[in-house]
Amino acid sequence: MNKELNVSNLEQRDQTAASERAQDHVQHDRLQSVIAELAAFGGRSDGGVSRETLTDNDLQARRYLIDLARSRGCSVTIDDCANLFFRRPGTSDLPPVLTGSHADTQPVGGKLDGAYGVLAGLEVIAALNDAGIETLRPVEVVAWTNEEGCRFGPGAMGSSAFVDPSCLPAYRNSVDAKGVRFGDALDLALQAVPDVPRRPMAEPMSACVELHIEQGPVLERALVSLGVVTGIQSVRWYRIQVTGTAGHAGTMPMGERVDAMAAAVGLAQQLYAYQAVEAGEKLRLTLGRWQVSPNSINTIPGAVEFTVDVRCVDEQVLVQFEAALNRITRAYSWAGQIEFESMFSRPPTHFPAAMLELIERACTRACSSASLAAPLRMTSGAFHDAMYLAEHCPTAMIFVPSKGGVSHNAAEETAPEELFLGVQALAYAVTSLANA
Repeated sequence: MNKELNVSNLEQRDQTAASERAQDHVQHDRLQSVIAELAAFGGRSDGGVSRETLTDNDLQARRYLIDLARSRGCSVTIDDCANLFFRRPGTSDLPPVLTGSHADTQPVGGKLDGAYGVLAGLEVIAALNDAGIETLRPVEVVAWTNEEGCRFGPGAMGSSAFVDPSCLPAYRNSVDAKGVRFGDALDLALQAVPDVPRRPMAEPMSACVELHIEQGPVLERALVSLGVVTGIQSVRWYRIQVTGTAGHAGTMPMGERVDAMAAAVGLAQQLYAYQAVEAGEKLRLTLGRWQVSPNSINTIPGAVEFTVDVRCVDEQVLVQFEAALNRITRAYSWAGQIEFESMFSRPPTHFPAAMLELIERACTRACSSASLAAPLRMTSGAFHDAMYLAEHCPTAMIFVPSKGGVSHNAAEETAPEELFLGVQALAYAVTSLANA
């Protein structure tokens, strides 16, 4: 019995030593070099990147990633949703450890959102190679298709279809602003890589870790360089339709109008008041998209449609908000009509405790080695591919700060030293998981 315990302790020490060696072999300059190289695909004069999914810029970036992965000894495969997988073999054929993110951007995005996670995974591969570490499990780096959802909706198509392939047929019918079907763009992307073998979707994974910029101000304000993400907020989306009567702006008396905009503004004020008084900071409320008809300068609006996005880590807060939304719309007194419908709902994602403990160890060692403050546990307010992978395997996330909380913007920026720390933490975590 004691001999078995000694062997187990020795294995544990060896695994920890391998994780530390991988962390210590991450190279700052090599990471910065590939970030700059990938940013050139769709790069803009203002420092931003325009690389919407499956555009020519995106296809060129994909080829760059394929070549980079192969140069680091990886095999490359692709699935039916054009998700790219870069595989470093293990000493066994056990299910791999997955890391990565997405390479597509908003129409005017930055060079880090998504791309950082993919390149970080490939830097982990390079660090494992440099350290001469063999892992029990294979390590795979993924570049998911269409996480942003700005060209084709919804977002996170690649990761959600990987986890549930039955989603893909409906996704293929999504159409962009120019009338291009996602399915047609997808087929062209698959044809563009005849040298990359096809693989099945929904393949088993032992664990997944996604490294991402925070896209918010929490870490920067706390003067902390790494975040241990405990989960992703719950979200609900609604569409509110207000129908009145269009009329001449100069001839219809104010007291006789059925002004859809006036009613919509009144509803908006009540919703903002509910958030401020009843829910406070725990509820995040956004009235993001407004459509006015007939949208004429000299015509009283006859119809207004607007959307409501509410998010909270506590699902019960959103249940209460929906009840309040129902109450407010029913009680609003005017001559027109008000209707609302639910467009989308997703419960919160909670990452497993064992994964959080590993991520915290990885982040703590990276921060401690740099004489920086300990990592901070926090919740993600934005969607990420990890949200869907959490349904497939044990999953976790690591955040690095975003300067000014800015993202989806050409001004998006994270200090190079903090990008380096994030990859160091990722290397420790991935190596630990790959030897488990």
